[in-house]
Amino acid sequence: MSSDNKDRPLAGWRLRLYETVYESETTAGKLFDICLLIAIVASLIVVAWESVPDLSETQLRVLSTIEWSLTVLFTFEYILRLIVVRRPLRYVASFYGLVDLVAIAPMYLAIFVPGMQYMIVWRSLRLLRVFRILKLGPFVQEASQLTEALVASRRKIIVFFSSLAILAFIFGTFMYVIEGPDNGFKSIPIAIYWAVVTMTTTGFGDIVPRTGLGQAIASFIMLLGYAILAVPTGIITAELASRHHKITTQTCPSCLKQGHETDAKHCKFCGTAL
Repeated sequence: MSSDNKDRPLAGWRLRLYETVYESETTAGKLFDICLLIAIVASLIVVAWESVPDLSETQLRVLSTIEWSLTVLFTFEYILRLIVVRRPLRYVASFYGLVDLVAIAPMYLAIFVPGMQYMIVWRSLRLLRVFRILKLGPFVQEASQLTEALVASRRKIIVFFSSLAILAFIFGTFMYVIEGPDNGFKSIPIAIYWAVVTMTTTGFGDIVPRTGLGQAIASFIMLLGYAILAVPTGIITAELASRHHKITTQTCPSCLKQGHETDAKHCKFCGTAL
């Protein structure tokens, strides 16, 4: 297919199917996606039920029949998604494309590798489509803003966690020297583990300091942990405060990316008309 044909806008039956399969703007599109979600949930229930011991042969056959029927349905849906897009390979390599492929592959692999059918629990990832299906635009918008804030503040977060790692190493080494193997601190790695558990205020209690100095340091680490918890929250909140653009759930028919502003006429990633 030439480049001109690939860039030509969808029309006719492909456009109608595309709006049904990939969009939730129409009644048919929303109905399609809701039915798909019901099928995914049903599949997960069947997988969980199949793992229950002492099922009769009849029950196992019924569950297997249901699961294979759902797998065939998901396979048809996957092929349909490939047909209605301009660039099928882009869909195959996309996040949802990989998830959709992993959702159907285990059942076919189970023919050659027994037990692989239980891996179809990966289908639960497809429930992420619920944000687009139910047109929860505000939720999609907030999720996008949160992702952007995390990416924008990644360097600060890396520095923060690096500082935590250094503190955990220092405190762990101190506690190993102070408490020693007799009090459960048998090595520096074990002492670092205790420092991480204490600094995060988890406190499993499997290792506890016995000496007065060790308990004093432990008290300081606990108090420090409460102060540390507020740092990443402040970093991300500061980034979120600077982001106030509204987005829609519309998917680009060419690059299959989302996150477009509500008034966008063209895809901001590839320039295709929306």
